[in-house]
Amino acid sequence: MNLDFIKPILIPINKEGHKFIAIFFAITVFFYLLDFTILTFIGLVLTLWCTAFFRDPVRFTPTQDGLIISPADGVVQMITEATPPAELNMDDEKLTRVSIFMNIFNVHVNRSPISGKIKVVEYKAGNFFNADLDKSSQDNERQSFIIEHKNGTKVAFVQIAGLVARRIKTYVQPDDVLSAGERFGLIRFGSRVDVYLPKGIKSKVSVGQTVIAGESIIANFIEKQQNECLCKSD
Repeated sequence: MNLDFIKPILIPINKEGHKFIAIFFAITVFFYLLDFTILTFIGLVLTLWCTAFFRDPVRFTPTQDGLIISPADGVVQMITEATPPAELNMDDEKLTRVSIFMNIFNVHVNRSPISGKIKVVEYKAGNFFNADLDKSSQDNERQSFIIEHKNGTKVAFVQIAGLVARRIKTYVQPDDVLSAGERFGLIRFGSRVDVYLPKGIKSKVSVGQTVIAGESIIANFIEKQQNECLCKSD
């Protein structure tokens, strides 16, 4: 029987989730065989939730050059001026930081905010405070990155572990070349991703706004450069 018609409605599952789904499913079957109805039901719910948690849907990333795309699904929790993590060795000057909080029901696969070459990948051990807190950007366990666009513009972004999230998974290393919207990692289970916009670039999102990794536009760094060129020509 040809089941190709089913493929368009199936949501891919990230490979990081296979073992967790298998564990929950095995426990559910064990309870079922022991005729523990309530525990079987709970196990089934947890298996379905785990499957949904590790879903990895196809995303359609805008192709306009210069766009900074959301690296995470979730809600824009904060937009503030902040200094990037010290381990990135950037200037101490504050940049606009867009913080995106992921709850346990969001897709947790993270995607590159721009096209470019990974210049820095730095891991920092830390605490596991609630990712809602501002101090989590500096105090929590994190994985920090700098990616450089072909025109020299650099964007810093950071995966931050939270109260529940205890595992940051990264797929890239320095000198890897990524396209905007390409997968670079994930965080288990629920947390936050910070994006530090280049100097002078304004956010195009608002606090409380829901964004989608690989699709939602959070800024445009070429727009400012084009305006500056127009001003000079005038």
